[in-house]
Amino acid sequence: MTLIWHNPDCSKSVRALELLQEAGAHPQVRLYLRQPPTVEELRQAREALGVHAIEMIRTGEPLFRDLDLADGDEEALLSAMAAHPALIERPVIFSGGKAVIGRPPEAVLDLLGERSF
Repeated sequence: MTLIWHNPDCSKSVRALELLQEAGAHPQVRLYLRQPPTVEELRQAREALGVHAIEMIRTGEPLFRDLDLADGDEEALLSAMAAHPALIERPVIFSGGKAVIGRPPEAVLDLLGERSF
């Protein structure tokens, strides 16, 4: 199964979804702003992505500064993303136990190359 944490108001997210569909994938779409991931789901995403939490967060968002997250540890960042899903870098695509952040959207092609749909 392929899953995308999607924001339909984000052009990068829309393009990543289009690329998935053009490749023949029928991803499950999760509108993560309406259905935010839990801290545990974010931990799993971090593992699948193979990154640190800071690499999953939109550091340019004013909320990032307002919450003083620049020196936050992994748990503080994961908790902030769960509480404020707009901080999550988007889109995140999961397939076959791996994940990519679709920035640029063509990054999904790396994930597609490892799995047939």
